[in-house]
Formats: sequence, C-alpha cells, structure tokens
Amino acid sequence: MRLASVPEESDCSYIYDLLRQTLGQMNENVTNKRRRRARKDGSENESNEKGQGGGGENEKTKGLKEIITSLMLFDEQEKRDSEEWSRIDGEEKDSLDANHRKKTQAMLQYLEEMKGSHDSSDRADGLRKRKSRAAAAATVAATVAAAAVGVDSDQKGGGGVAAAGAAGGGGGGQQRRLWVKTRSQAWWDECNSADFPEEEFRKAFRMGKETFDLICNELTSAVAKENTTLRDAVPVRQRVAVCIWRLATGEPLRLVSKRFGLGISTCHKLVLEVCSAIRQVLMPKYLNWPDEVSVRRIKEDFEAVSGIPNVVGSMYTTHIPIIAPKISVAAYFNKRHTERNQKTSYSITVQGVVNARGVFTDVCIGYPGSMPDDQVLEKSALYQRASGGLLKGVWIVGSSGYPLMDWVLVPYTQQHLTWSQHAFNEKIGEIQRVSREAFVRLKGRWTCLQKRTEVKLQDLPVVLGACCVLHNICEMRNEPDVTCDLMDDEMVPENGLRSPIAVKARDAIAHNLLHHNHAGTSFLS
Repeated sequence: MRLASVPEESDCSYIYDLLRQTLGQMNENVTNKRRRRARKDGSENESNEKGQGGGGENEKTKGLKEIITSLMLFDEQEKRDSEEWSRIDGEEKDSLDANHRKKTQAMLQYLEEMKGSHDSSDRADGLRKRKSRAAAAATVAATVAAAAVGVDSDQKGGGGVAAAGAAGGGGGGQQRRLWVKTRSQAWWDECNSADFPEEEFRKAFRMGKETFDLICNELTSAVAKENTTLRDAVPVRQRVAVCIWRLATGEPLRLVSKRFGLGISTCHKLVLEVCSAIRQVLMPKYLNWPDEVSVRRIKEDFEAVSGIPNVVGSMYTTHIPIIAPKISVAAYFNKRHTERNQKTSYSITVQGVVNARGVFTDVCIGYPGSMPDDQVLEKSALYQRASGGLLKGVWIVGSSGYPLMDWVLVPYTQQHLTWSQHAFNEKIGEIQRVSREAFVRLKGRWTCLQKRTEVKLQDLPVVLGACCVLHNICEMRNEPDVTCDLMDDEMVPENGLRSPIAVKARDAIAHNLLHHNHAGTSFLS
C-alpha cells in the first residue's frame, strides 16, 4: 500500500527532466515562428509581434515556474513521506524482534520443563519395573513353594488333590485375582444344588428343574464358551439361569448381577445371547405353524369347545410397555393406555395365534403401539400366508378389533342382535378366551413383559420371541400357570366386513349353532 501511494524518487526526477526538455522545445518553436513572421511582415509587425510574444513568453515562463515549484514541493513531500515510512518500518522491526525474543525464551523454558518431565517419567518407569520384577519373583517363589507342598502331600498319599489345588490356585488364580472382581455366587450355588427345593426353584425360574435341564441341554452347543488363560467361562447352566431369571422376575440388571455374582454388563450380554439362541435353536422346534396332522387335531379340539368347525387358531394382540424411544415417538405412543392410566404410555404390539391348548403357532412382534389390530394383522406374515392361499377353507377366530375376511372369523358388532347372532357371539367368545388366557399366562409367567424394560427397542423383538418360545415349552410340559391382569383396548376397524362370502358363511355358522343346540343360548328347551 505504501509503494502504491508514494512514487519512487527516480520516477520524480525523470518527470522533472522531461518537463524541462518539453518547455525548452516549446520556447524554441515560439522563437522560430516569431522570426519568420518578423521577416515577412516588416519591422512594425515585428515590433508588435515581439510585444505580444514577450507577453506570451512571460505567461509561459510563469506557468513553468509554478510547475517547477509544484514538482519541488512534491519532491520534498516525498522525502518527508519516505522518512516517515522508514521510521514506521524501524518500529515494526523492533516490535517483531522483541516478540521473537519472547517466543524463543518461552520455547526454551518449555523444552526445559519437558526434559524435566521426561526425566521424572523415566525414573517412575524404572521404579515400576523394579516393583514388577519383585512381584514376579514373589509369585514364582509362591508357586515353587506351593508345588513343593504338593509334592510333599503326594508323598504322604494326598498328592492328586493338593497338586491340582496348587496349580489352580497358585498360578492361574493369582493372575485372575489381579483384575477380576470377586463377587458372591452363593445364591446361584444354592439354587444349582441338587438339594434345592423344587417349589422354590419353580418360583424363581417359573419352571421345574427338569424343564430347565431340557432347555440347557438344547442350548449347550449355541451358548457354551471355552475357558481362556485369563479366566474361566461362565457355565451353560448359569448363562441360561441368568436369562430366565431376568425374564421371569423383570428385575433390573444390578439385582441380576448381585444374585449371580457377575458384572452388570456381563448379565446384559448373557440375556441377549441366550434369547438369540432360543430364537435360533428352539423356535423352529417349539413355535411353528402346524402340519396337516396337527391342523386336523386342532380343528377337533376347537370344535369340541365351541361347536364351530374348521377353526385352526385363536388370535389376540397385546401391548408391551416400553420406554419412550428416541425416534418415531408418536408412532409408539399408546393413546388408550395413556387415557386409562393417566400416564404417558408407549408400547409395541405382539400378535399371536394359539391352538386349543394355548400354545403359540404364530407370532408377529414389534409394530408400534399406535397401530390398531387390523393394521398389525395386515403387516404380519400370517396375512401374507393367507394371501398366498395357505389358509383356504379354515378359520382363525379374532376379536371385534379384526375385520371379517375369508379366513378371519369375528363376532357380530351391531347393537341389536338376533338369537342366532347372540348365540354365535357366545360360542366364538369361548374360542377368543383361549388366546386371551394364553397371553395372561405369558405375561404372568414372564414378568418383564408387564413393565418397561431396560432392553433397547431394536433388541426387544428377540427377547419377546424368546418369551413366547419358553411359554410354549412350559405349556407343553404342563408347568403350573402364573396369571396377571391383562388390559388391552379393542378398536372396531373402519371396514369391518371385507368379504361378502365370509358374511354369508358366518350367518350359516350362527344358524347351524342355534338350530343344532350347540349354542349356549337356546330357546328351544
């Protein structure tokens, strides 16, 4: 910026010389013209021309003097500006030199401090290494001493047990105690003993010892872990027990950790691992759609209960409370539970189909709690199976929250019912009661389904699926029932009648029930 505002001294000198040369040439040209005119016009004109030329010459001389004066002033101003800028440059240079000296001094001081820190760190490392070598020497000495004691005991007749104790407690045990926190497993050791009462075991795990042993044997290959040099793996029975006790009681992980003598994160990991193994290993065996032989038997069982033929399942949808999710909060908001409990509630749905014994044959888990039952049904694999024609000629009985379709049989919902319609609703209510009571036993047996759980939303379908599989195992093995209060609100779908053929079929079933004395309400007697 300074070079642009103030011209160089050499440039000013050049301009000054150029102006002088230009003025000289102008004077010479004026003189030549005056002489030529004087010779041509005569002496009088010459004298007049001289007078006029003299006046012009005086004016030009005056203008030149002013220009020269301005140039001299400009040159003087340039010199003053140059001196001022030189002074400013000197001050800036002095300031930069001072800052440089300060930074250099600070860096030298920092290097001195770092050197001192490294020296102290080296001394600490040396001290730590000496302590480590001393501890290692002490450990070796203790191991040698224990081995010597084992050899002496062996010579006296008790060698096997003593040597094993020395090897396990002297070497590996010392290493494990350096970093593994010691926790009490007294409660689990008591439960795992053969003398533990059967009723107490069933109260804690919602199943008997034989059923528990069956589950452990089925899951051994999927959940077993090998021991490492750092620590021993958690046994299979303890892994399964952690998961089942957590599902049965719904207690927080800190209490699970206290009961089984394991870390909180370890217990959480075990619950998810065992639930995943149950879903992968046991679900294909204990929760699947029935084959032809089983379907025939289920039809007979339901017909014996209600008198309605070709019923292969009873369907019900319940809600599982959850903590408010971080995303899509409005989708999981349960308006009906919130209004009834006067407390903001969020939930996910579990739709299940059961046979006449209350054993699940199909489940659909994980859709948001704001969805009505008919929308959950439309998104389920059961609906896809029916759309493919696999449920042709059979009925699945649902509540009034489901639509009447070619394969879904629901009660009449209008206000004024005929005798046959009322009788039909009574009998179909008996089939509905089977699925509802199955969910009552499911939630009563696995208390974690009754309250908001610590499990993340993305892991919850795996846990709920494991609960349904364990429910089936308990039902098949006739484990005692555990009940609870079940409150699920039903909403009649907007389009409740979706099949004219199904409407006629339902009317025919209601007519046959009444006139063959299968209905509970009979006015013929």
